[in-house]
Amino acid sequence: MQKQKHILVLSQYFYPEPFRINDMCTEWVKRGYKVTVLTGIPNYPQGKFYDGYGYTKKRKENWNGMEIIRIPLIPRGNNAIGMICNYLSFVVSGFFWKVFTRIKADYVFMYEVSPMTQALVGVWYARKHKIPCYLYVQDLWPENVEIVTGIHSKLVLGPIGKMVDYIYKRCDKIFATSESFVKEIVNRGVPEQKVEFWPQYAEEFYRPLVVDGVKEDEEFIVTFTGNIGVAQGLDILPKVAALLKEQACKVKFNIVGDGRYREEFEKNIQENDVSEMFELVGRKPAEEIPQILANSDAAFLSFMDNPLFEKTIPAKLQSYMACGMPIIASASGESKRIIEEAGCGVCCPIGNVKDLADSILEMSRMQENKRCELGKNARKYCEEHFDKKTLMDYIEKYF
Repeated sequence: MQKQKHILVLSQYFYPEPFRINDMCTEWVKRGYKVTVLTGIPNYPQGKFYDGYGYTKKRKENWNGMEIIRIPLIPRGNNAIGMICNYLSFVVSGFFWKVFTRIKADYVFMYEVSPMTQALVGVWYARKHKIPCYLYVQDLWPENVEIVTGIHSKLVLGPIGKMVDYIYKRCDKIFATSESFVKEIVNRGVPEQKVEFWPQYAEEFYRPLVVDGVKEDEEFIVTFTGNIGVAQGLDILPKVAALLKEQACKVKFNIVGDGRYREEFEKNIQENDVSEMFELVGRKPAEEIPQILANSDAAFLSFMDNPLFEKTIPAKLQSYMACGMPIIASASGESKRIIEEAGCGVCCPIGNVKDLADSILEMSRMQENKRCELGKNARKYCEEHFDKKTLMDYIEKYF
């Protein structure tokens, strides 16, 4: 009888934090793999430990057939110092875990949304046990550090760049969520054959649903889901709302999520005197998102104005498309290409308030059957390019 293969998954964020790696691990268990997840104590995005978790609570957990090991870290807090402490504390805890653990896996799979520092732990473990090491890049470093922290000093970014190169060099295979990411990684001197494009998929529960309850016909609902951070560029929405208010356009912006920028975002809404046009509902379980989208007329995504985000395909794009939603985006690059290829919505230049307001106004006046067609295009493209089974079959050949 063939021995059950054991995957050590390293991700600083994991269930109950809302990341796609949760579903990937569940799928590997279903496919017969033994899965152990090394992660931190959940605290994203609020910056404090989730209820029921802590330094002495739920440090080991069994969920969906896998073992979860939570190493100590300092919660993110709501400022840059807290985030730095959070990143470094995970690495320090991971180093000692690597030294003393008796777990012996066949492969290491590292799910890298920021911070890249977490991948050091996986690299060290793989070298110690002489096993293959795979990295899935969701955020480019050091570029992401520069954007989030506002630090431009070479004295800081230089050593971070060297750390990134150290990690890339010691990985057997690197997967990236966009073709642009692949090019950027290769440009750092990584052999081309070592890096592959592997887009994200949307979980099966992301699917088109029908409207639940009564919706006011005259109100056009635009929904954003996900983290409320600086990188998302949501500061454009209150300005857009003010412009639409002047034109007596009945639009409601439904913001589903939480994050470090939320307080500033609420302040911007009040300053633009458009509070009645926004509903901030906070975080919701991912499984509830499809119904929230079904009760909306369009889905929204945006970025702050930075060249890095031209290369980024946000996870919410696949989720929106899987739910068959017409999409309004303040985006360029990869996201714009996909939306235009799919014929599922409209993209406006990042930061252009008037263009975005005009696009929302145009879509709000669009015949319902036309919006329905955009949604069907989104779903079709998602099935053809971001199918879960196809993508999980692809990665499995490396195991």
